[in-house]
Amino acid sequence: MSLTRQDVEKIAHLARLSITDVEMPVYVKSLSSIVDFVAELSKAATDSVEPMAHPLAGQSQRLRADTVTETDLHEKYQANAPSVQAGLYVVPRVIE
Repeated sequence: MSLTRQDVEKIAHLARLSITDVEMPVYVKSLSSIVDFVAELSKAATDSVEPMAHPLAGQSQRLRADTVTETDLHEKYQANAPSVQAGLYVVPRVIE
């Protein structure tokens, strides 16, 4: 499936990207090749493949110790806030 210039313009608009006319052909070609590759991957026969609960079958992942490595600086960060109450940022009500 090849993407058209209009498709890429819609994608750029949704992603809030500004793509120039000079850059557009490069984006069209690149995004089309990505979509084609994903379509090619979907053709792979995966019917006999069982889902994995963990990528390291029979192994465990090494985890770091759950220790505090940084000090609590919330008072320093909240010193610049316009309004703080009970350690929380106070913001204007948006929804009535």
